[in-house]
Amino acid sequence: MKKSADNGYEAVSSVLKKRILIVEDQFIEAHDLQLILEKANYEVTGIVRSVEQALEQIQINKPDLVFLDIMLKGNRNGIELAHYLKEKHIGFIFISANSSKSILDQAKTTHPYGFIVKPFRDQDVLTTLEIAFYRQQYSLESQLMQQFQLQKGITEIINSNLKREDALLAFGKIIQTYIAFDYLEAGFVTSTHYDNLGIIRKNIDLYQIIKPEKLSQIATVSEKEINDTYRKSKIDKKPIIYSEEALINNFQDAPIKALISHNFGIKSYLVFPISIATIQNYHFTFYSRNLNIYSQENLKLLNSLEHTFSQFINKIYSKNDFSLSTEKAEIKNIKSENVAGGFEGIIGNSSQMISVFNYIRKVAPSDTSVLVLGESGTGKEKIAQSIHALSPRKEKPLVIINCGAIPENLAESLLFGHEKGAFTGAMDKRIGKFELADGGTVFLDEIGEMSLELQVKLLRVLQEREIERVGGASPLKIDVRIIAATNKNLEEEVAAGRFRMDLYYRLHVFPIIVPSLKKRKEDIPDLANHFIKIYSEKMGRKAPILADFALQQIMNYNWPGNIRELEHVIQRAILLTDGNSIKEIELSTSSKMHPEQPAETFSIKTILENERDYILYILKKCNGKISGAGGAAEILDIHPSTLNSKIKKLEIKREIS
Repeated sequence: MKKSADNGYEAVSSVLKKRILIVEDQFIEAHDLQLILEKANYEVTGIVRSVEQALEQIQINKPDLVFLDIMLKGNRNGIELAHYLKEKHIGFIFISANSSKSILDQAKTTHPYGFIVKPFRDQDVLTTLEIAFYRQQYSLESQLMQQFQLQKGITEIINSNLKREDALLAFGKIIQTYIAFDYLEAGFVTSTHYDNLGIIRKNIDLYQIIKPEKLSQIATVSEKEINDTYRKSKIDKKPIIYSEEALINNFQDAPIKALISHNFGIKSYLVFPISIATIQNYHFTFYSRNLNIYSQENLKLLNSLEHTFSQFINKIYSKNDFSLSTEKAEIKNIKSENVAGGFEGIIGNSSQMISVFNYIRKVAPSDTSVLVLGESGTGKEKIAQSIHALSPRKEKPLVIINCGAIPENLAESLLFGHEKGAFTGAMDKRIGKFELADGGTVFLDEIGEMSLELQVKLLRVLQEREIERVGGASPLKIDVRIIAATNKNLEEEVAAGRFRMDLYYRLHVFPIIVPSLKKRKEDIPDLANHFIKIYSEKMGRKAPILADFALQQIMNYNWPGNIRELEHVIQRAILLTDGNSIKEIELSTSSKMHPEQPAETFSIKTILENERDYILYILKKCNGKISGAGGAAEILDIHPSTLNSKIKKLEIKREIS
């Protein structure tokens, strides 16, 4: 929606009119919300007061989005209805008043598209609604894109000449991006013996087939004992997820799962059975060493591709025999897409980095905005480069903008360009960085340093997909994908009034958190050897070996400067080394020179929580003064009675007294 003079937003086009259901048991609040929405030209399909009435309305007239009060008439609350809406892919925004923290924590588990607080302000409602539709759009696009990419990858294996084990390895590598696993079990259901094949993931791109005889060696039991254990196991006939208590209970019914889980450190698994025409049942079981990693979204993705999986199974278990030379050629083709292909310069096989790689692969094919979060020196720019390299935009420019280094008086001209004579000194027309990136990607590094004035202009680019040169007569349409990065906690910046809430939610569609080096120390040896190789080649000398003592030094250090600091330390060590071995690393022994960095948290806060933090910040600045000159109400540009209502309902009054 665009700004207008009367209510701050231009009416939504009647062609694109969205249908909204209000689930609210307080008549006045529901009516106020209806007036705000209809004034902005949204269609309100109805107002209902209970979960039962809402379910009936949704069946009759499916809305595009639901405004949903948490506390409702009857025995069922809005959180219960939210779970249903999520299953039906209907977006929802929670309405909240005097909800306790425990209730709000429960509400957040449903992943709403926003929160609004009573009493409503037009701008709050419409901004929240706009962000909700934006996030919903990219969520659905992302789901469809994942389905398409996974289907495409499996179809390529079906059309290849790979034999069974190599086809399963290729299958595991492709599906890992979408359904993460540490161990994947696959095979037909038999009544006599266990002949499933397992795939263990050893690092980011290295997988190994585990046959029953190998499983016997790992578990230190005989193959006969494995067969006996398997015969005692109950076979799931429907897709199901096991974790925590359900997993422990299932061990009683399926001891073969207990045997696998015990030997591979498994904490959750997902069973996906498929009915095959030729042989009755086939099972995939995805095992993970993490708790609660599998979700209903995983099951929906698998269900959507069941036919493709059936084709894959029929193909790899067919009787056709292929020559060894053809097989090797196909394997080479599949293995060519390794870490270097798309992840150039990013080193790491730790579980934390594997998760980052999986996120990159998931988001890269879409146009979804990405927010890369992490401490300084963790390699956030490398993440942006990888997303661009793996995207359909890879042949177009990747334009990198350091928001902290842009002079404020030149910012608009640098980003959006200017016409000749637009201002004193504008001797020629200038093409801005956004225009240079048309069709490609813009990486906004240090987005937390961007001025509020420039944030407004960036928000327009995100909303309208257009820019306007300084001195230009008309806007220019622009097609760019935005990736932003920061080492700041943007939620704290929002609460402090230094970062726009609406821009934060626009960027926070798909966050990727890059771990600090001290949280993935198992990657340090590979990183160190990588830098030794690079700088030795630059210096034209043979790469020295990292001695055990030097390796132990860098493993014991906490690396407050992260990968950037490690790179500089290794570069210095090579310069100081005369022989063929780096025997010692010069590190600062003073903790004062390298203070322990406080752990950054990048949890997702709701609009409600951000508003509470922001009001609390302003009240503290005003020493609790609400009305009058210099009071919080004046700064917030709201009526004192409205502010008093918010203070009461957000339960912050006692904190500032």
